[in-house]
Amino acid sequence: MTVLEAIRLTTEFFEKKGIESPRINAELLLAHILKCKRLDLYLSFDKPLQENEILEYREYLKRRAQNEPLQYITGEVEFYGMPFKVNPSALIPRPETEILIEVVINSFDKQLVLSFLDIGTGTGNIPITLARHFLNSEFLTVDINEGALLLAEENAILNKIEGRIRFVKGDILSDEFRLEHGFDVIVSNPPYVSLDEYKSLQPEITKFEPMEALTDNADGLTFYRTISRRSSEILKKGGRLFFEVGQGQSDAVAQVMKDCGLKNIGVKKDYLNIERVIFGEKD
Repeated sequence: MTVLEAIRLTTEFFEKKGIESPRINAELLLAHILKCKRLDLYLSFDKPLQENEILEYREYLKRRAQNEPLQYITGEVEFYGMPFKVNPSALIPRPETEILIEVVINSFDKQLVLSFLDIGTGTGNIPITLARHFLNSEFLTVDINEGALLLAEENAILNKIEGRIRFVKGDILSDEFRLEHGFDVIVSNPPYVSLDEYKSLQPEITKFEPMEALTDNADGLTFYRTISRRSSEILKKGGRLFFEVGQGQSDAVAQVMKDCGLKNIGVKKDYLNIERVIFGEKD
């Protein structure tokens, strides 16, 4: 079987299984096995696959046909031009979160010495990416999931940021979990899917990605309320809080932030014109 034959057969198979973007999925999985870039496949259409490559490819196809996310199969994803390892202990980084990164980067002089707190680190994509841009700053990141913290530490090493980020296990919703004070910046992409919305998500998400990283098991605003309240205590005067929000949540989150005494509330839309990032400042 050649590369082109494998792609064609897999595309047809994925189409029957209802997999979105079937050809792209086929090419990305095959490129991962062949350890090349997806576009390199187009220069190797006539290359015959080895038996071990065919066996591995078939196993990948079986898993993808069962709705397992492609990123969990390959164990990697690119975020903001940087490589990240992924596994089911953490949410797969989404392109929408790159908007959050852009807003933070464009809000400060990169030469400043700032103290960052990231809440709900997952793969570590937010603090690691910011650490690559704010070279003089220090970072603390918190997650309740020990597996996610271990993954984030791996990604810090992968992206040569080890030693610049402190990783702490803790439940931000618990008042017993104490945080130090005096942060310049707090950033969070918290679980914001309501329980009702969670029930309607596609199986690719609900069957494989960690539920606690997606929903608060309530109205989707639990973490915004707690983080905003605690931010008003632990931010420096003039410190800023940045959130990623779900579609249709910006007004509610803005009100939560105002109720907690945060000022100068602003919103940034994503490329689909959805209000995706909201930020405010401690008076």
